[in-house]
Amino acid sequence: MAYQETTTVGYGSRVGNSFKAIGSGILLFCLGTALLWWNEGRAVKTEKMLDEAGNAYVEMENPNKKDASLEGELICGTAMATTEDSLSDAQFGIGAKAIALRRTVEYYQWVEHAQEEHKDKLGGKEEIVTTYTYTKEWVSRPVQSSDFHDPAYQKKNFVLTTVEDAEQYAENVSFGAYKLNESLIHSISSREGVDLAIAEDLLAQFDKSTQAAYERFYGVQKNIQQPTQQPAQQQVAIPDSIKALLPDSVKAALDSLQAVNDSINKQMENAENKKDLEYVHQASNVLYFGRVPGSPEVGDIRVTFEQIVPAKVTVMAVVDGDTFKPFKAKNGKRFQTLVMGKKSGDEIIDSAKEANNAWLWILRIVGIMMVIGGLKGIFGFIETILKVVPFIAGIFGWGVGLVCTVIGIAWSLIVIALAWLFYRPLLGIALLALAGFLVWVFAFKGKDKLKELAGKASKNNQPQPVPTNENV
Repeated sequence: MAYQETTTVGYGSRVGNSFKAIGSGILLFCLGTALLWWNEGRAVKTEKMLDEAGNAYVEMENPNKKDASLEGELICGTAMATTEDSLSDAQFGIGAKAIALRRTVEYYQWVEHAQEEHKDKLGGKEEIVTTYTYTKEWVSRPVQSSDFHDPAYQKKNFVLTTVEDAEQYAENVSFGAYKLNESLIHSISSREGVDLAIAEDLLAQFDKSTQAAYERFYGVQKNIQQPTQQPAQQQVAIPDSIKALLPDSVKAALDSLQAVNDSINKQMENAENKKDLEYVHQASNVLYFGRVPGSPEVGDIRVTFEQIVPAKVTVMAVVDGDTFKPFKAKNGKRFQTLVMGKKSGDEIIDSAKEANNAWLWILRIVGIMMVIGGLKGIFGFIETILKVVPFIAGIFGWGVGLVCTVIGIAWSLIVIALAWLFYRPLLGIALLALAGFLVWVFAFKGKDKLKELAGKASKNNQPQPVPTNENV
């Protein structure tokens, strides 16, 4: 059930906060402007670097054999990335010969969600209604339920144990006759699950400590019912006197049957002596702490183990002895990359250019929104002052928002245009012309339109002449 809290902010506090927001608005406006300028320069430099790399690279025909003529050259080659390094997770006793070994931990917890509703009141006050809801979710970190707003959910969370995420990489990863540097190694993404082979005594230790933690929070629980073991198979012994009279083929069959029966009895005896674990479970590459993996309870934990296995990769970098280093363009930008599978140099360059263009537009939008948000923060106090009459403040606030949006877009276009003028003059001039057109439309045409509307309204409000007999 949802839990609500209502707070009221007085008119004086709101006005004071709005004036304080002017400083943060100026800061946000400046940061957005700087981001727009930096982003344009970054994009242009990156594109020039990629063009230079695309013209400079050579194909490495056989990475399995060192070629002295390729020293210092930007190459593009495909080979298997392999390693002989053995990695281990000492806490769980898991090891693998792999490029990387990863441990990811998730906790089943109550999570608080908040949603606010703001209501303006006559006289300038503001009423804030916050609704809190709670759901059980798998999260990457334990959640402190003591900070929950609803008292009914406080201290609802706990964890059966605490396990940290872990990641380690092999130091020696071969690429044919060469070795990959650390940055390239971290780019390999051939992820697979690790088959768990955790020692039984370690699992028993985990089970004991997990049970103790479980019972401290939930209390003593009944044991989960385990399938009952079937009684050992019994076989009636045949007297030796009778067995001596049987044919040899029958004797051999009886001996074989007796061996099978003895093996079954031994396995069942071992199963009876082995203690079943109730609080720790293994499934594929997941170690689960809890009673029933299919029905999680608050406090349960699942630990997933993965490895990066050898795979075919394509590298574009500069040959540096028996390893690689980044390509350095004339403008100082550096470039090296590793992609999965076999790719040509042109495909890699094209993909990098597409990514650069995508980031260009993402950061442009972020920068423009920061500029607009900064302007609204600077001039938001005007709307707040008028909050004594919410209806008037709403209309005026809409107008302030519209003006800030138009000015923010125009300013952003000017900044982008100036950046392009610095890096690429022709496109910069075009953007400046577009920004100037928007300013002209808003400042002059908008003004003329307002005068026209005002004139029509004045004309409509003038008293109409009363008809006379002469007019009739």
